Amino acid sequence: MILAIDGASTDLSIALASADGDQIADESWMSAQRQSAELLPRVLELLRSSDRKLQELTALAVGTGPGSFTGLRVAMALAKGLALALQRPIVGVPSLLAWLEQEPEASAAVARAGAREAYVLTHGAEGPIIVERDQVAGRLAGRRIVAPRELVEAFELTDARPPAAGPALARLAAGRLAADPAGDDLRVMEPLYLRAPRGLAAAPEGQVRWL
Repeated sequence: MILAIDGASTDLSIALASADGDQIADESWMSAQRQSAELLPRVLELLRSSDRKLQELTALAVGTGPGSFTGLRVAMALAKGLALALQRPIVGVPSLLAWLEQEPEASAAVARAGAREAYVLTHGAEGPIIVERDQVAGRLAGRRIVAPRELVEAFELTDARPPAAGPALARLAAGRLAADPAGDDLRVMEPLYLRAPRGLAAAPEGQVRWL
């Protein structure tokens, strides 16, 4: 049984799935800066309500971002802690990719990249790009998108669905585990930030294109 956790935005998502990715149960909710207080209790309640136990988990899946610095750190710390304690494999999946997998009719996924920018991933793209705030709505006009509810309001987006990527994370992780049962290296797994936190001068890592 796979436990999937996505904390890349203020719309948090968790899911339980069979080892081959078939959904068992899931929950999504909006939380502002309370990820550390809410994620573990919600995971335990989802297990309890599904009549399952932590020891039954066979793998962990976690969204790697990009997105909320705090949410990514909390979700990954929880997933890595459970994987280490239970000695289970863990798989990291890019969050925006999972958002689009869960909403196949959406053409783009949008996550906050600070007060004035957003990460935008479109179907078929190699990775997300960073778009200035005043260009986001116009660039995505007339297209169905996946975006956190707080970002929809702040950036005045339309035709948007909130991310609820737990089930998609589990499916994508199941596919990875079928090819490589060992999963990712717990020791080096880290969030896909793409840019340094506010106040740091370090250059972004990874492939980032600016518009």
